[in-house]
Amino acid sequence: MLRSSRDGLSYYSGQKLPVSVDSSLLEALQTAAANASLPSPGLPSGLLINSAVFLLGIKVLLKGLTVGGVLNSWLLGTLVYSAFGPGGYLLVCLYFIFGSAVTKVKLAQKQKEGIAEARSGRRSVGSVWGSGLAGMTCALAALATGDISYWQIGFVASFSSKLSDTVSSEIGKAYGKTTYLCTTLQRVPRGTEGAVSAEGTAAGALAAAAFAAIAFAIGQVDLTGVAIVSIAAVIANFVESVLGASIQGNVDWLTNDVINMIQISLAAVLAIGLRATWAA
Repeated sequence: MLRSSRDGLSYYSGQKLPVSVDSSLLEALQTAAANASLPSPGLPSGLLINSAVFLLGIKVLLKGLTVGGVLNSWLLGTLVYSAFGPGGYLLVCLYFIFGSAVTKVKLAQKQKEGIAEARSGRRSVGSVWGSGLAGMTCALAALATGDISYWQIGFVASFSSKLSDTVSSEIGKAYGKTTYLCTTLQRVPRGTEGAVSAEGTAAGALAAAAFAAIAFAIGQVDLTGVAIVSIAAVIANFVESVLGASIQGNVDWLTNDVINMIQISLAAVLAIGLRATWAA
């Protein structure tokens, strides 16, 4: 306990601790908290807010993520909040909530047919990177350059595309009446890699548009950005199906998570390219 104080020094168990250390830390925390509502609050705010959210919500997070998934999601959340603020952070949270919820749709039926997500839909480390690699890259680029305009639309498009993919896949597995291989239009069983259905495709396109609309409502993109994000997400989702139907399974390292990384990166690149073209 504190024993005495003089000359700007506090004494604890006979050792001197500069008061300035405590005051500097407190000042840093106050600054981080004050900046937390900014559109791009910076790394200290991201660390503070995201760590607090993870500590308070760890039980909920572990229902949708493995332990490794939680740790890697912490990195994703920190970078996203730092670069894109509370709006960007909300989008990632909504992706996690909607993506986890849709995997539960007719879960018993999908498990019986052997086409359900592993671990009852709990996301692993690979799933986190398959969902968040492009978003994290955009966040890092925004933090490094100090310019979020192009990187922000790439970030939104990457998560819009991944949600579209998840929704189209899970709704197709649950409700798809007829599924076709997207490369040959050959009829295949539900759950086949690269298979598409009218029900799943429509649900995926609606999910992409809805996610883009939410991003517009909270100020992450403008009205033109809604169209750009929706287009980029749907195109990247289709490319993911083509890759799944044509080469996934034929190349050892080309796992589902790697295919997802390619998809979300393509969505981000397309959105940034379309934004640049529109601006020109």
